[in-house]
Amino acid sequence: MAVSVRIPTILRTYTGGESEVSAEGDTLAAVLDDLDAHYAGIKGRILDEAGALRRFVNVYVGNDDVRFLEDLQTPTPDGVQVSVIPAVAGG
Repeated sequence: MAVSVRIPTILRTYTGGESEVSAEGDTLAAVLDDLDAHYAGIKGRILDEAGALRRFVNVYVGNDDVRFLEDLQTPTPDGVQVSVIPAVAGG
């Protein structure tokens, strides 16, 4: 399944400045593996050492937060957009 992945500014150093890239995979986990195969190291910025989504990184498949779906096992239908969005904090 080919999907597009929106890359936040802070991670664009991994994608050569590209704000949106293509990846393959039928689940979010597979998409992140494929993304890391093409942009080495990016997965480590999205997942923690235990392989879970980092606390301050939100990932959406379509318009849905994967934490309210199946987390890394969330299906990624062909053509869907995956968005990686770092949490913003401050006052």
